[in-house]
Amino acid sequence: MPSEFDLIRRQFTRPTRHTDLAVGDDAALLHARPGMQLAVSTDMLVSGTHFFADTDPEDLGWKTLAVNVSDLAAMGASPRWAFLALALPAADEAWIAAFARGFFACADAHGVDLAGGDTTRGPLTLSVTIIGEVPQGEAITRAGGRPGDDLWVSGQPGMAALGLAALRGETQLSTAGSAACIAALQRPQPRVALGLALRGVATAMLDVSDGLLGDLGHILECSATGAIIDVGALPLAALRDNGADEALARRCLLGGGDDYELLFAAPAARRADVEALAGQLGLALHRIGELGAEPGTLWLREADGRLVPGTRSGYDHFG
Repeated sequence: MPSEFDLIRRQFTRPTRHTDLAVGDDAALLHARPGMQLAVSTDMLVSGTHFFADTDPEDLGWKTLAVNVSDLAAMGASPRWAFLALALPAADEAWIAAFARGFFACADAHGVDLAGGDTTRGPLTLSVTIIGEVPQGEAITRAGGRPGDDLWVSGQPGMAALGLAALRGETQLSTAGSAACIAALQRPQPRVALGLALRGVATAMLDVSDGLLGDLGHILECSATGAIIDVGALPLAALRDNGADEALARRCLLGGGDDYELLFAAPAARRADVEALAGQLGLALHRIGELGAEPGTLWLREADGRLVPGTRSGYDHFG
């Protein structure tokens, strides 16, 4: 059986792009570029809570890093360095090699160096701390939204939740629909290019990991605003096309997690700029509502104009 240090050397030691000293010493040595602030985030994935125990390890490697890259995208930051901590029930080198392939595929796609980490024996748990750079004073937080700002969401929220429902046997999807939705769940695509392009445009932003309405509540709290969501503007059609009925499509889009799309506010005066970004990036951007003046209030505007109170509950690890 390979030792811990053999595994690290064989599977996790790779050439780096912008790290002075990486895997193999007591600490990494990093060098931030002049004029940059460091953006730092940590996420943990636990078997049985965040993923099924039989999830393909290559997909899991990708997702373990991708969810962290997405946090930096939500700040308008460029990802640079990652630190990986693994608790493994056994030193299964074939599993670890597949995990590493997925992890480094995501790292290569986004220019991330693996700068260090740790391994131990225990229940399967995966944790990444990621560090990125953003020009001083240009980070996009959750706190800058203003009444009257447009609300936008990228891509196709709800696909991952629909994929999870299919894996749980809660719904039947077409073969193509099932494949697309499960891919959205297992291989999320961090919207780094969009996050960078929204610096100076978006007033508030986050990535949708715990459900669109639940995560929107964080913007409302931090920005001291309310919101109205136009149900008719929600991108429900793709979910219906993949096999969801209207109720399931709406539940997945508004309450499902694991999307890692960007939800952001931008002044109405910048609407044309946001629409232009959609074309430049080849990424759908949906204007789904607006921020309001009454802090904490959330309304859904139905197609007939009725205002229905929205439910802000998202995924809660202790709920």
